[in-house]
Amino acid sequence: MANSAAPTDGSNVREALERARNCEPDAVDRRTTAILEAAITNLWQRIQNAPDSYVLDGDEFALFNYFRGRYRHNRIAQLAVERFWNNYRGNSASSDGSKT
Repeated sequence: MANSAAPTDGSNVREALERARNCEPDAVDRRTTAILEAAITNLWQRIQNAPDSYVLDGDEFALFNYFRGRYRHNRIAQLAVERFWNNYRGNSASSDGSKT
């Protein structure tokens, strides 16, 4: 992930996030929950280590967004999300919006 190497494999986190999104909140299996909890704990620690400068990448934002309710009233979390959007480049082949 963007700011430092994460101990949790990014592809496992992406797959777990996809599984969790595709089922009811109370129906998420233990393995998926464990992967996501480990990943969000690790990510939150990195954000707290650089509360004024950490910029989430797209995968980190997706994970953080899944847990948004947990951090809804946390100013550090709000600023991290704001920095993500201020730095977001999207899935662009070209930054001017053209498809060249």
